[in-house]
Amino acid sequence: MAGKVHFERDGEIAVLTIDNPPVNAGSHDIRKGLLAAIDKVEADGDLKGAVLIGAGRSFISGSDIREFDLPLGPPQMPQVIAAIEGASKPFVAALHGAALGGGYELALGCDARIAAPGTMVGLPETALGIIPGAGGTQKLPRLVGRAEAIRLIAGATRVSADKALALGMIDAVEDGDLRRAAVEKARAMAGTKRRVIDLDVPEGDDAEAAAERASRRARPHVLAAIHHVRQAGKVPAREGLDAERETFQKLRTAPEAKALRHIFFAEREAARGKPGRDAAPMPVDLFGVIGSGTMGAGIATAILQSGKSVVLIDSNADALAKGVERIEQAIDGGVKRGRMSAAAAQAAKKRLTVDSDLAALAPCDLVIEAVFEDQQVKEELFGKLDTILRPDAILATNTSYLDIDRMAAKTTRPERVIGLHFFSPAHIMKLLEIVRGAASSDVAMATGLSVARMLGKQPVEAANAFGFIGNRIYAAYRAACEFMLEDGALPHEVDAALESFGFAMGPFAVADLSGLDIAWHMRRQRAAERDPADRYVHIPDRLCEAGRFGRKTGAGYYRYGEDSKPQRDPEVEALITAASSEKGIARQSLSAEDIQRRALAAIVNEAACVVEEGVALRPGDVDVAMVNGYGFPRWVGGPIHWAQQQDAHALAADCARFAEEAGPTRRKGDLRVLGVDTGDHE
Repeated sequence: MAGKVHFERDGEIAVLTIDNPPVNAGSHDIRKGLLAAIDKVEADGDLKGAVLIGAGRSFISGSDIREFDLPLGPPQMPQVIAAIEGASKPFVAALHGAALGGGYELALGCDARIAAPGTMVGLPETALGIIPGAGGTQKLPRLVGRAEAIRLIAGATRVSADKALALGMIDAVEDGDLRRAAVEKARAMAGTKRRVIDLDVPEGDDAEAAAERASRRARPHVLAAIHHVRQAGKVPAREGLDAERETFQKLRTAPEAKALRHIFFAEREAARGKPGRDAAPMPVDLFGVIGSGTMGAGIATAILQSGKSVVLIDSNADALAKGVERIEQAIDGGVKRGRMSAAAAQAAKKRLTVDSDLAALAPCDLVIEAVFEDQQVKEELFGKLDTILRPDAILATNTSYLDIDRMAAKTTRPERVIGLHFFSPAHIMKLLEIVRGAASSDVAMATGLSVARMLGKQPVEAANAFGFIGNRIYAAYRAACEFMLEDGALPHEVDAALESFGFAMGPFAVADLSGLDIAWHMRRQRAAERDPADRYVHIPDRLCEAGRFGRKTGAGYYRYGEDSKPQRDPEVEALITAASSEKGIARQSLSAEDIQRRALAAIVNEAACVVEEGVALRPGDVDVAMVNGYGFPRWVGGPIHWAQQQDAHALAADCARFAEEAGPTRRKGDLRVLGVDTGDHE
């Protein structure tokens, strides 16, 4: 059979090969081809069964989500699955690579499931703002119980073949010839059917407790998924399947699902880096990390957990010992959370070498410095490293703000210098900015992107500019929030408004958590460059002058007790009121809507500047950075996607207001570069 599904005979068994490279997404053509092939199997009296298998590197990795913005015409996946279940002959799914979403639902429609080692299966639809829509919420509970199904579906969890076998999600793992094993299974099942939908749901698990846990702070689509799983086996199968499909159809065209699809595609595009770059990354097996503080230890942990080796350097013996302790605790924490086995943890620890002498870095392929955030300190370090490392080794800085071109100028290899800006805690946070210097080669940048993927990070490429993408935009956002303190809001009001919008934490709670002294140090370093005409809020400086550095000192914008929960502090509120009075500002209360509008306008305005200047390669990269590194709500799609849904003229006015009140060095961005049409086509 021509097209996307190939029909072959293997004796009395038909082999239907799904062929839609690169990942066999379940497109309309695939569904149409499968339905025709299933009909052909059923009509052929000489055939006793069939095998479904994927060509290339995967079974079906999931539905083609590009179709979700379009009307879904027939045949849809439930029709294909119904044809398999209604057939008189057994169908065996032979899984390899990925069998996710609609791909795994197709496998659930078969009479048996055999997987190759390394296969990943699961129903991760909730990550895209939808629920399984082809029987997943009704069939998975029949194999694993309602409680486990809730955990897997609500968590959008991908499951390895070995774990899937232990849970009952598949029937066997085949180390040898997968196709041959599936054909033999179909032959052995000739004359029998084992439909998952006919099975009883196991009773006696902790489904209600699992539902309660998964429901905490869950989005509406996750709550819907939980509801349908809980209904499995309690309502007639047809009723459960129809209700699930109805919910799926409603959710797939909802704004939240569209936003999540946007960020999905934006992340995939960001991971490719600069368009047209075809340089191959250099292999990196041995990493060097300089600095064993919180950031250095976190970076080393991430590398060790990826299976690579690290040479950790710190000239301070006590600091080095504490760094090793941090690393071992983080790795042990991964074992406790089930992210790695005890054996893998031990192996990771053995891949760590420590030293106080930079000379120990000589054999490293790539070295990342994570020392004190000071331009001169880093420049001097790069000069030393240049004389120690191999000529082909790559030097990377973990700086958050500083000029990497000045660091590169201290070496004889500026083309092999890049920025690798991790976010704390580095072994957990997903975002990694890959910073391109003026001389950074394509090989160096390709290597940085490759390292990010190796570490399980979400890379975003940025040009060398103060604060790069994320910190520069966040600085504008924080400035707008500080303006609002002077204008009449209090820290808890700003934080509450932005958390209600969907931010993981408000800006002042974040400042207390990260430490107010860090930003204070940067402001003092750059004080001479500040234009006196710019609006400058002294409140955070005065908090630092009073020794209020945040949670680590028990006081910042908030006061912290033994439970570490932030409490309003009259001293801070008095300090804020006095600051307004000193500037002659008549304080006025701000509504949550006012706060949200002003804060988001600052983000969008600065994002437009970042894209205009080429610091970000594309608008979607801004969304990826803010969602993965700064707590912007994923279900909103990022600030640019949000901006595209707003009234363009009102948003432009808010952006202009922010730029004007910030002062002469804050320019108004051109929102058109973000795809926001303000009607201004000069």
